[in-house]
Formats: sequence, structure tokens, C-alpha cells
Amino acid sequence: MADRRSPFGRVVLVTGPESLLAERAVDKIVAQALKERADADLHDLEAIHLDATGLAEISGGSLFASSSVAVLRDLGNLPADLTDPLLRLAADPPEEVALVLVHAGGQKGRGVLDKLKKLRPEIIDNPLLKSKDLARFVADEARRARIRMPEEAVGFLIDAVGHDLRSLAAAVHQLAADRVGEEEVTSDLVRRYFGGRAEVTSFAVADEILVGRTVRALEQLRWALDTGTAPVLVTSALAAGLRGLGKLQANRSGMGDNDLARDIGVPPWKIRSMRVQLRGWDARGLAAALQHVARADADVKGAADDADYALERCLLAVAACRRTGNS
Repeated sequence: MADRRSPFGRVVLVTGPESLLAERAVDKIVAQALKERADADLHDLEAIHLDATGLAEISGGSLFASSSVAVLRDLGNLPADLTDPLLRLAADPPEEVALVLVHAGGQKGRGVLDKLKKLRPEIIDNPLLKSKDLARFVADEARRARIRMPEEAVGFLIDAVGHDLRSLAAAVHQLAADRVGEEEVTSDLVRRYFGGRAEVTSFAVADEILVGRTVRALEQLRWALDTGTAPVLVTSALAAGLRGLGKLQANRSGMGDNDLARDIGVPPWKIRSMRVQLRGWDARGLAAALQHVARADADVKGAADDADYALERCLLAVAACRRTGNS
């Protein structure tokens, strides 16, 4: 944020459908708040799970902390009976509370969004990027990853991976993590990694289902299969994603992201998105999902007549595990 005022005693409204940029905006606010008050309680909740007691809890300090950082996501699903209490809180936030409200846009929850805007909070909007802005996004990602990509390489990466920001960011950081002695990421290097798009596509399917976007995951799966991605790559990506979440959930050592990434076996940039995915999972659900993926892996390797159908069935089963934690 350009505004460096204290986030406490203020409301920040993060809006727009570009979820990667929205998550980064939230992360930046939370980091600023916790840097200022390291003992603050952090509450990161989905609006659909909020009740009056929970709202009261996140809006004040606990017995052990005098300050609170409250992130309330997916305002479109806010229970109707909490609209007025939330508006009252947003109209006059306590000095010890940093309140971050997240709405993805669209018509769902538009009423509460419009009322919040009338209170004049700080607004960070994240609209969908236009095609002409993608090159700048990739170039910025390259700078974040401390690599150099000429314009030709940037363009080829966009052509190969597509317009999804998560996939583009993942591709850039994979190039940064895996290059060996390369001072510059050339078009040839991008072509070697992503010319076939299969690996990026399979992990895109896994990322979507693990974060809970089932419809999007099924769409990505259909596109992947239609463009020649081997079904076994999809089950491999799913298994890797679930195992990574299991390791992240089991880690209670408090180590930093770089050390944690090394322990789990992923690049450091992946930890943040894995934490977002992990919010919808418990140990039982992860174990059940892995069993479904193992069955699907056997199916696509010859146990089933229709590998495509086996993968679709697997995604739906994994999604059910995420929602309920049951097999």
C-alpha cells in the first residue's frame, strides 16, 4: 500500500475478482499490522462461518492480546443477520482493531458492499487484468523472482500458459527456482518448460480443486484433456498438492517460510498459496482425498475404461472431502 498509516483503527475493503492480487493485498496489510503490533491476535475467517459471537470476538482484543487483526473474506456469503452489526463495526472501528474486508465482486452481497463503500473505507480494487496488461504483470513477477526476462520470453510465456494470473506467477517462479546458471530467462528456456503446457495445466487443476473452486477445476480439467495433457499428470499433481498440504498442516515448529518450504519440498513462493488452500482442510479430509486420488491414479493407468470420467469423479470426491472432511 502506498498509504503507510497504521492499519489499526481503520477499515480496508479489498474488492475485485482478481483473487491472486487480492490475496497479496490482504497479506501486505496483515504483515504491516503484525509488524507494528507483534502481539496482536490474527483472525482470518470466511464470512459464511461467522456468527454474532465470532464477530464480537474478532472486533476486540482477547485476554492475552490488546489488539486484533481481523480479515473477513468472501463478504458475498455474509449471513444477513450480521449485515447491520458489521456495518456498525466498520463505521467506527476500535483503535485496537485492524479490519480487512474482502469481496470478490459480482452481484452476490452487492448490498452490503455498497453500504460499506458509503462509509468511505480505504478501498483496494483488483479488477480482472486486460490482455494488454499481462506482459507488465509477468515482467513484475520476474522482478519479484529476481530474474530477467526479455519481452519475447514474456510474450511466449503468456501464449504458452494463458491468462490466469496464478498460473503465470507459478510459471515465472518455477523458472526462477529451477534455472541453473542462467543469467537471463530466454524464450528457448520458456519453450523447454512450457511449450506443451501439460505440467502447468495439471497443477492448475490441482490448485483450483484444493482451494475449493470445483467448477473452475472441472473446466481446467476439460481444457487440459482436450489439449493433450496425460491423465496421469493430473493425478500426480493432485497427490503432490495434497501431500504438501498434509506436511504444512503437520508443521507446528514456527519456522520461517524459506525453511518451511525446504522442509515440505516446494519453492518458498508456494507456501502462501498453500496456506490459502489449507483453510478448507483438516487431517481427515486430506487422508480421504488422497485415497480418492490413489484410486483415480489406478483407474487412469488402466483399471477403468474411461480415464476422463475417472478424473472428473475424482475431482468431485476430493471437493467433497474439502467441504466436509468425510470420505
